Amino acid sequence: MNIAILHYSVPPIVGGVESVIAHHARLMSANGHSVRLIAARGESMNGAIPLTRIPLADSRHERVSAMNLELKRGEVTTNFEVLRNELIDELQKALVGIDVLIAHNVCSLNKNLALTAALHQLHTTGKLPRLMLWHHDLAWTTPRYQPELYEGYPWNLLKTDWGNTTHVVVSELRQDELAALMNLPKNSIHVIPNGVDMNLFYKFEPLTQDLLTHTRLLDSAPILLLPVRITPRKNIELALWTLAALKKEYPLAALVVTGPLGPHNADNVKYFAMLTSLRKDLGLEGSAHFLAELYDGFLPDEVIADFYRAADALLFPSREEGFGIPLIEAAFSHLPAFCADIPPLRKLGLGDASFFSPNEDPVNVAKMIAAYFKTSMPARLAIRARASFRWEAIYRQQIAPLLH
Repeated sequence: MNIAILHYSVPPIVGGVESVIAHHARLMSANGHSVRLIAARGESMNGAIPLTRIPLADSRHERVSAMNLELKRGEVTTNFEVLRNELIDELQKALVGIDVLIAHNVCSLNKNLALTAALHQLHTTGKLPRLMLWHHDLAWTTPRYQPELYEGYPWNLLKTDWGNTTHVVVSELRQDELAALMNLPKNSIHVIPNGVDMNLFYKFEPLTQDLLTHTRLLDSAPILLLPVRITPRKNIELALWTLAALKKEYPLAALVVTGPLGPHNADNVKYFAMLTSLRKDLGLEGSAHFLAELYDGFLPDEVIADFYRAADALLFPSREEGFGIPLIEAAFSHLPAFCADIPPLRKLGLGDASFFSPNEDPVNVAKMIAAYFKTSMPARLAIRARASFRWEAIYRQQIAPLLH
């Protein structure tokens, strides 16, 4: 699909809308669409996402500023008409071959009403591709814009449904406002929130990104981290049984074991075979992840640190430890820790970790973990945010279906 995204400016111009456009364009392109930006200011994002410049689309162009002064006085002069007609010509050239045009805020705000009017005229005469209006802000419902607005054309274009368009807003508040403003049914207006790019926010290493993509771990909740080598004394089978029990209450729960097979004992190969067989028997093949299956050797420390940032809790059921560094790393990562009650871990955790016997019934360990996630507001918020406000999840769940 050929998609054009229109705004006054695009990155690297800094702004909230510009940031959203960058994420949308990246995700659309990554999912096989041909994406083109149309704006007055900014740069091409890369070779696959070019920018078509239309200087008169700027909200700060000298001629647009002169027109805006007239419009603020309620005057619609030939300056407006000439700009509108020039923009009609420029837009038609820029939109050749485009299947979907997504206009961000240019039909919501009065920053460049000649651009709004040009789009309206092209749309009502059937000369635009499928039109999607993405409303971040609404001039007619925002008090600071009220002195600049007048009844009649072109100001009413910002509060009138043009027909045969897809309306998208960024929040339920905007949905309520737009429905009232344009007398539209609320359910005809799509609410698609803004999000966070976890790779950028956490500065995940490229290897971390590859592993997270391969496992789709970030779609899981809660994510239990077991950062140990694969050797019998780590008691990984208890973690698998615990995950199976936890999934009865949290179906999307996952476990990630980061380490390779222990290097000093050939029996570790047999142990790993037992674990993978148990994983299959428990139906955990899509949710219990051994990174040793994806990466040969020890992961770099910075990648391990990334997995602490991605996880929701440390699960550490070892039967034997000399010290227990994962518990300290969990502390630095602000993760709750669920640990085997053995002397080194008890000494480190004191009253600030949850303990269980290495021989505990996994159902009881799962209940302990579930109780935490039911009562911890930060943990619940983190899980909900990752499910609903991560850009990849927003695109897959809401934007991609809308495009098709």
